[in-house]
Amino acid sequence: KVKSFPKDDKSKPCHLTAFMGHKAGMTHILREVDRVGSRSHKKEVVEAVTIIETPPMIAVGVVGYIETPRGLRSFKTVFAQHISDECKRRFYKNWYKMQKEGTHPNWPEMG
Repeated sequence: KVKSFPKDDKSKPCHLTAFMGHKAGMTHILREVDRVGSRSHKKEVVEAVTIIETPPMIAVGVVGYIETPRGLRSFKTVFAQHISDECKRRFYKNWYKMQKEGTHPNWPEMG
């Protein structure tokens, strides 16, 4: 889940505002400091770094919002035409039972 989003700039066109990732671990690197006036200028320094793993992200749907006096409200949700079964099964507690009953009303046929 995305913890926070950047402030929206309405002059820019519609774009991706966040990218999912999780902390995979930490390690260290050896780098040369290039900071004029510092005691460690042109010297090698060992620093800790965080490794963030970002698996491939696939857009499943888009939510449109409208501004109301009480803030933003969800206006319309549009799902993709072809959603893989791996994605669909994450929306149901019992995938096997759901396949017998039918499909979600907002999604295209499972067929």
